[in-house]
Amino acid sequence: MKKCHLLFAGLFLFSMMAANGQEIFSKGSQLISLGIGVGAGIPVELSYERSIVDGLIKKKNGAIGVGAYGGWYHRKLYDWNYNYYVLGARGAFHYQFVKKLDTYGGLMLGYSIATASWAGDGESVGTPSGSAFSYSLYIGARYLFKPRLGVYAEAGYGISYLSAGITFKL
Repeated sequence: MKKCHLLFAGLFLFSMMAANGQEIFSKGSQLISLGIGVGAGIPVELSYERSIVDGLIKKKNGAIGVGAYGGWYHRKLYDWNYNYYVLGARGAFHYQFVKKLDTYGGLMLGYSIATASWAGDGESVGTPSGSAFSYSLYIGARYLFKPRLGVYAEAGYGISYLSAGITFKL
């Protein structure tokens, strides 16, 4: 949890030192991101986001995006195989402090599914599983080093606490 607080503080300080840039996440923008995270296993995540409104602050910065999220990780522990899935809808507020850097924070509402299966010798002891409504608060940043290609990093509580990967702007 301390890592999340440090990341939040770092992004805040960076944003306070940076100058305003031209908005890169404007109305109609669409992004697809694929990444890996830090968690019990090596989580893999895929997200899609579309900007539905922009120009919320001084008519030149600030946008709202909505989209979908899917995450999965597998972990083998002794003779057990564990799988964890998260599917959800996300909404985020974007504010660009510097050119080519999209900073954002948001909320995901979703559904989590966890399964476990016995992979050992002998008789199976069952296949426990469970599912539940889930949510996540997150912050992140995307840096576009080409007009349609970039990288991202996020901190929050979803399939992992920290994640990073590649972003494609459609």
